[in-house]
Amino acid sequence: MTDLATLNRMDAPAFEALLGPVFEHAPWVARAAWARRPFTGIADLHAAMMAVLRAAPAETRRAFFNGHPELAGPEARARILTADSASEQGSAGLDRMEAADAAVFDRLNAAYRARFGFPFIIAVRGRGRAEIRSVFEARLGQDPDAEEATALDEVAQITRMRLERLITP
Repeated sequence: MTDLATLNRMDAPAFEALLGPVFEHAPWVARAAWARRPFTGIADLHAAMMAVLRAAPAETRRAFFNGHPELAGPEARARILTADSASEQGSAGLDRMEAADAAVFDRLNAAYRARFGFPFIIAVRGRGRAEIRSVFEARLGQDPDAEEATALDEVAQITRMRLERLITP
């Protein structure tokens, strides 16, 4: 773990190297947030990083969403997830499902992507498969704008947990 004082003293490449992976395949978020130093706490750091993401053009946010893996999807089966995603999906048992359960997630993933144009994003840590499936099914009925807002809220939860594992106040 890195303490906040050290983080605030880092040059841009070191800052990006440490925090770049926090936002899935989007080191540009850390790169842009670096200029907002010094941070008074993890909440301040996280708010700055989320502000970068929220201020990005719609097509950039869409590309960011599409950088996320599908839940229990092809990347997970091929074991090519980022370390954070593998750990998070594994914490919910999504990496060890029976074929019938995997088929349900495949169907949900396909329906979600067809409806919204990006993978379903949810903070899975602390949730079980049944709860995730229920939320997945419910969110399929959302309006696209509301779903994008929900996906951003889920990204905020995921990235906050990741930062709390990396930075000490």
